Amino acid sequence: MKIITQFKDKHDFLSNFSYLPILLEWKGELWSMVEHAFQAEKCLDSQAQKEIRNAETPGMAKKLGGTVKLRDDWEQIKIPTMTELVWLKFEQNPFLSDKLVDTKYAYIVEGNYRHDNFWGDCYCSRCSQRKGKNILGIILMNIRKEI
Repeated sequence: MKIITQFKDKHDFLSNFSYLPILLEWKGELWSMVEHAFQAEKCLDSQAQKEIRNAETPGMAKKLGGTVKLRDDWEQIKIPTMTELVWLKFEQNPFLSDKLVDTKYAYIVEGNYRHDNFWGDCYCSRCSQRKGKNILGIILMNIRKEI
């Protein structure tokens, strides 16, 4: 079985940080990246959401998202929110859907070295003894199956 272990080079499009020329319509707004919309959804403060939406990079959006007061239901909605946003990314950008389908039956792992063992699986020596949940990889494989 083929395994995709990192979202770079030809698999860069799988990343929520990818600089692809896409637009994502969500909740009546246009977003340039999934990461921006996801980070903005963490809070209910419209000014903070606007600041996150206008962040120059996904890294900046993530950093801003880490400073907001989390909405009370965040733990319950974060996976459904990510699922919806990633689904919309592929639904609204058919060239990306084609690329996702082209991964065929590969197992997709959001491999990283930033200790993210929730959305992905960190490969650093400190995390190597535990397996990440790889929620983003699972979301991507489920979307591929639905497409």
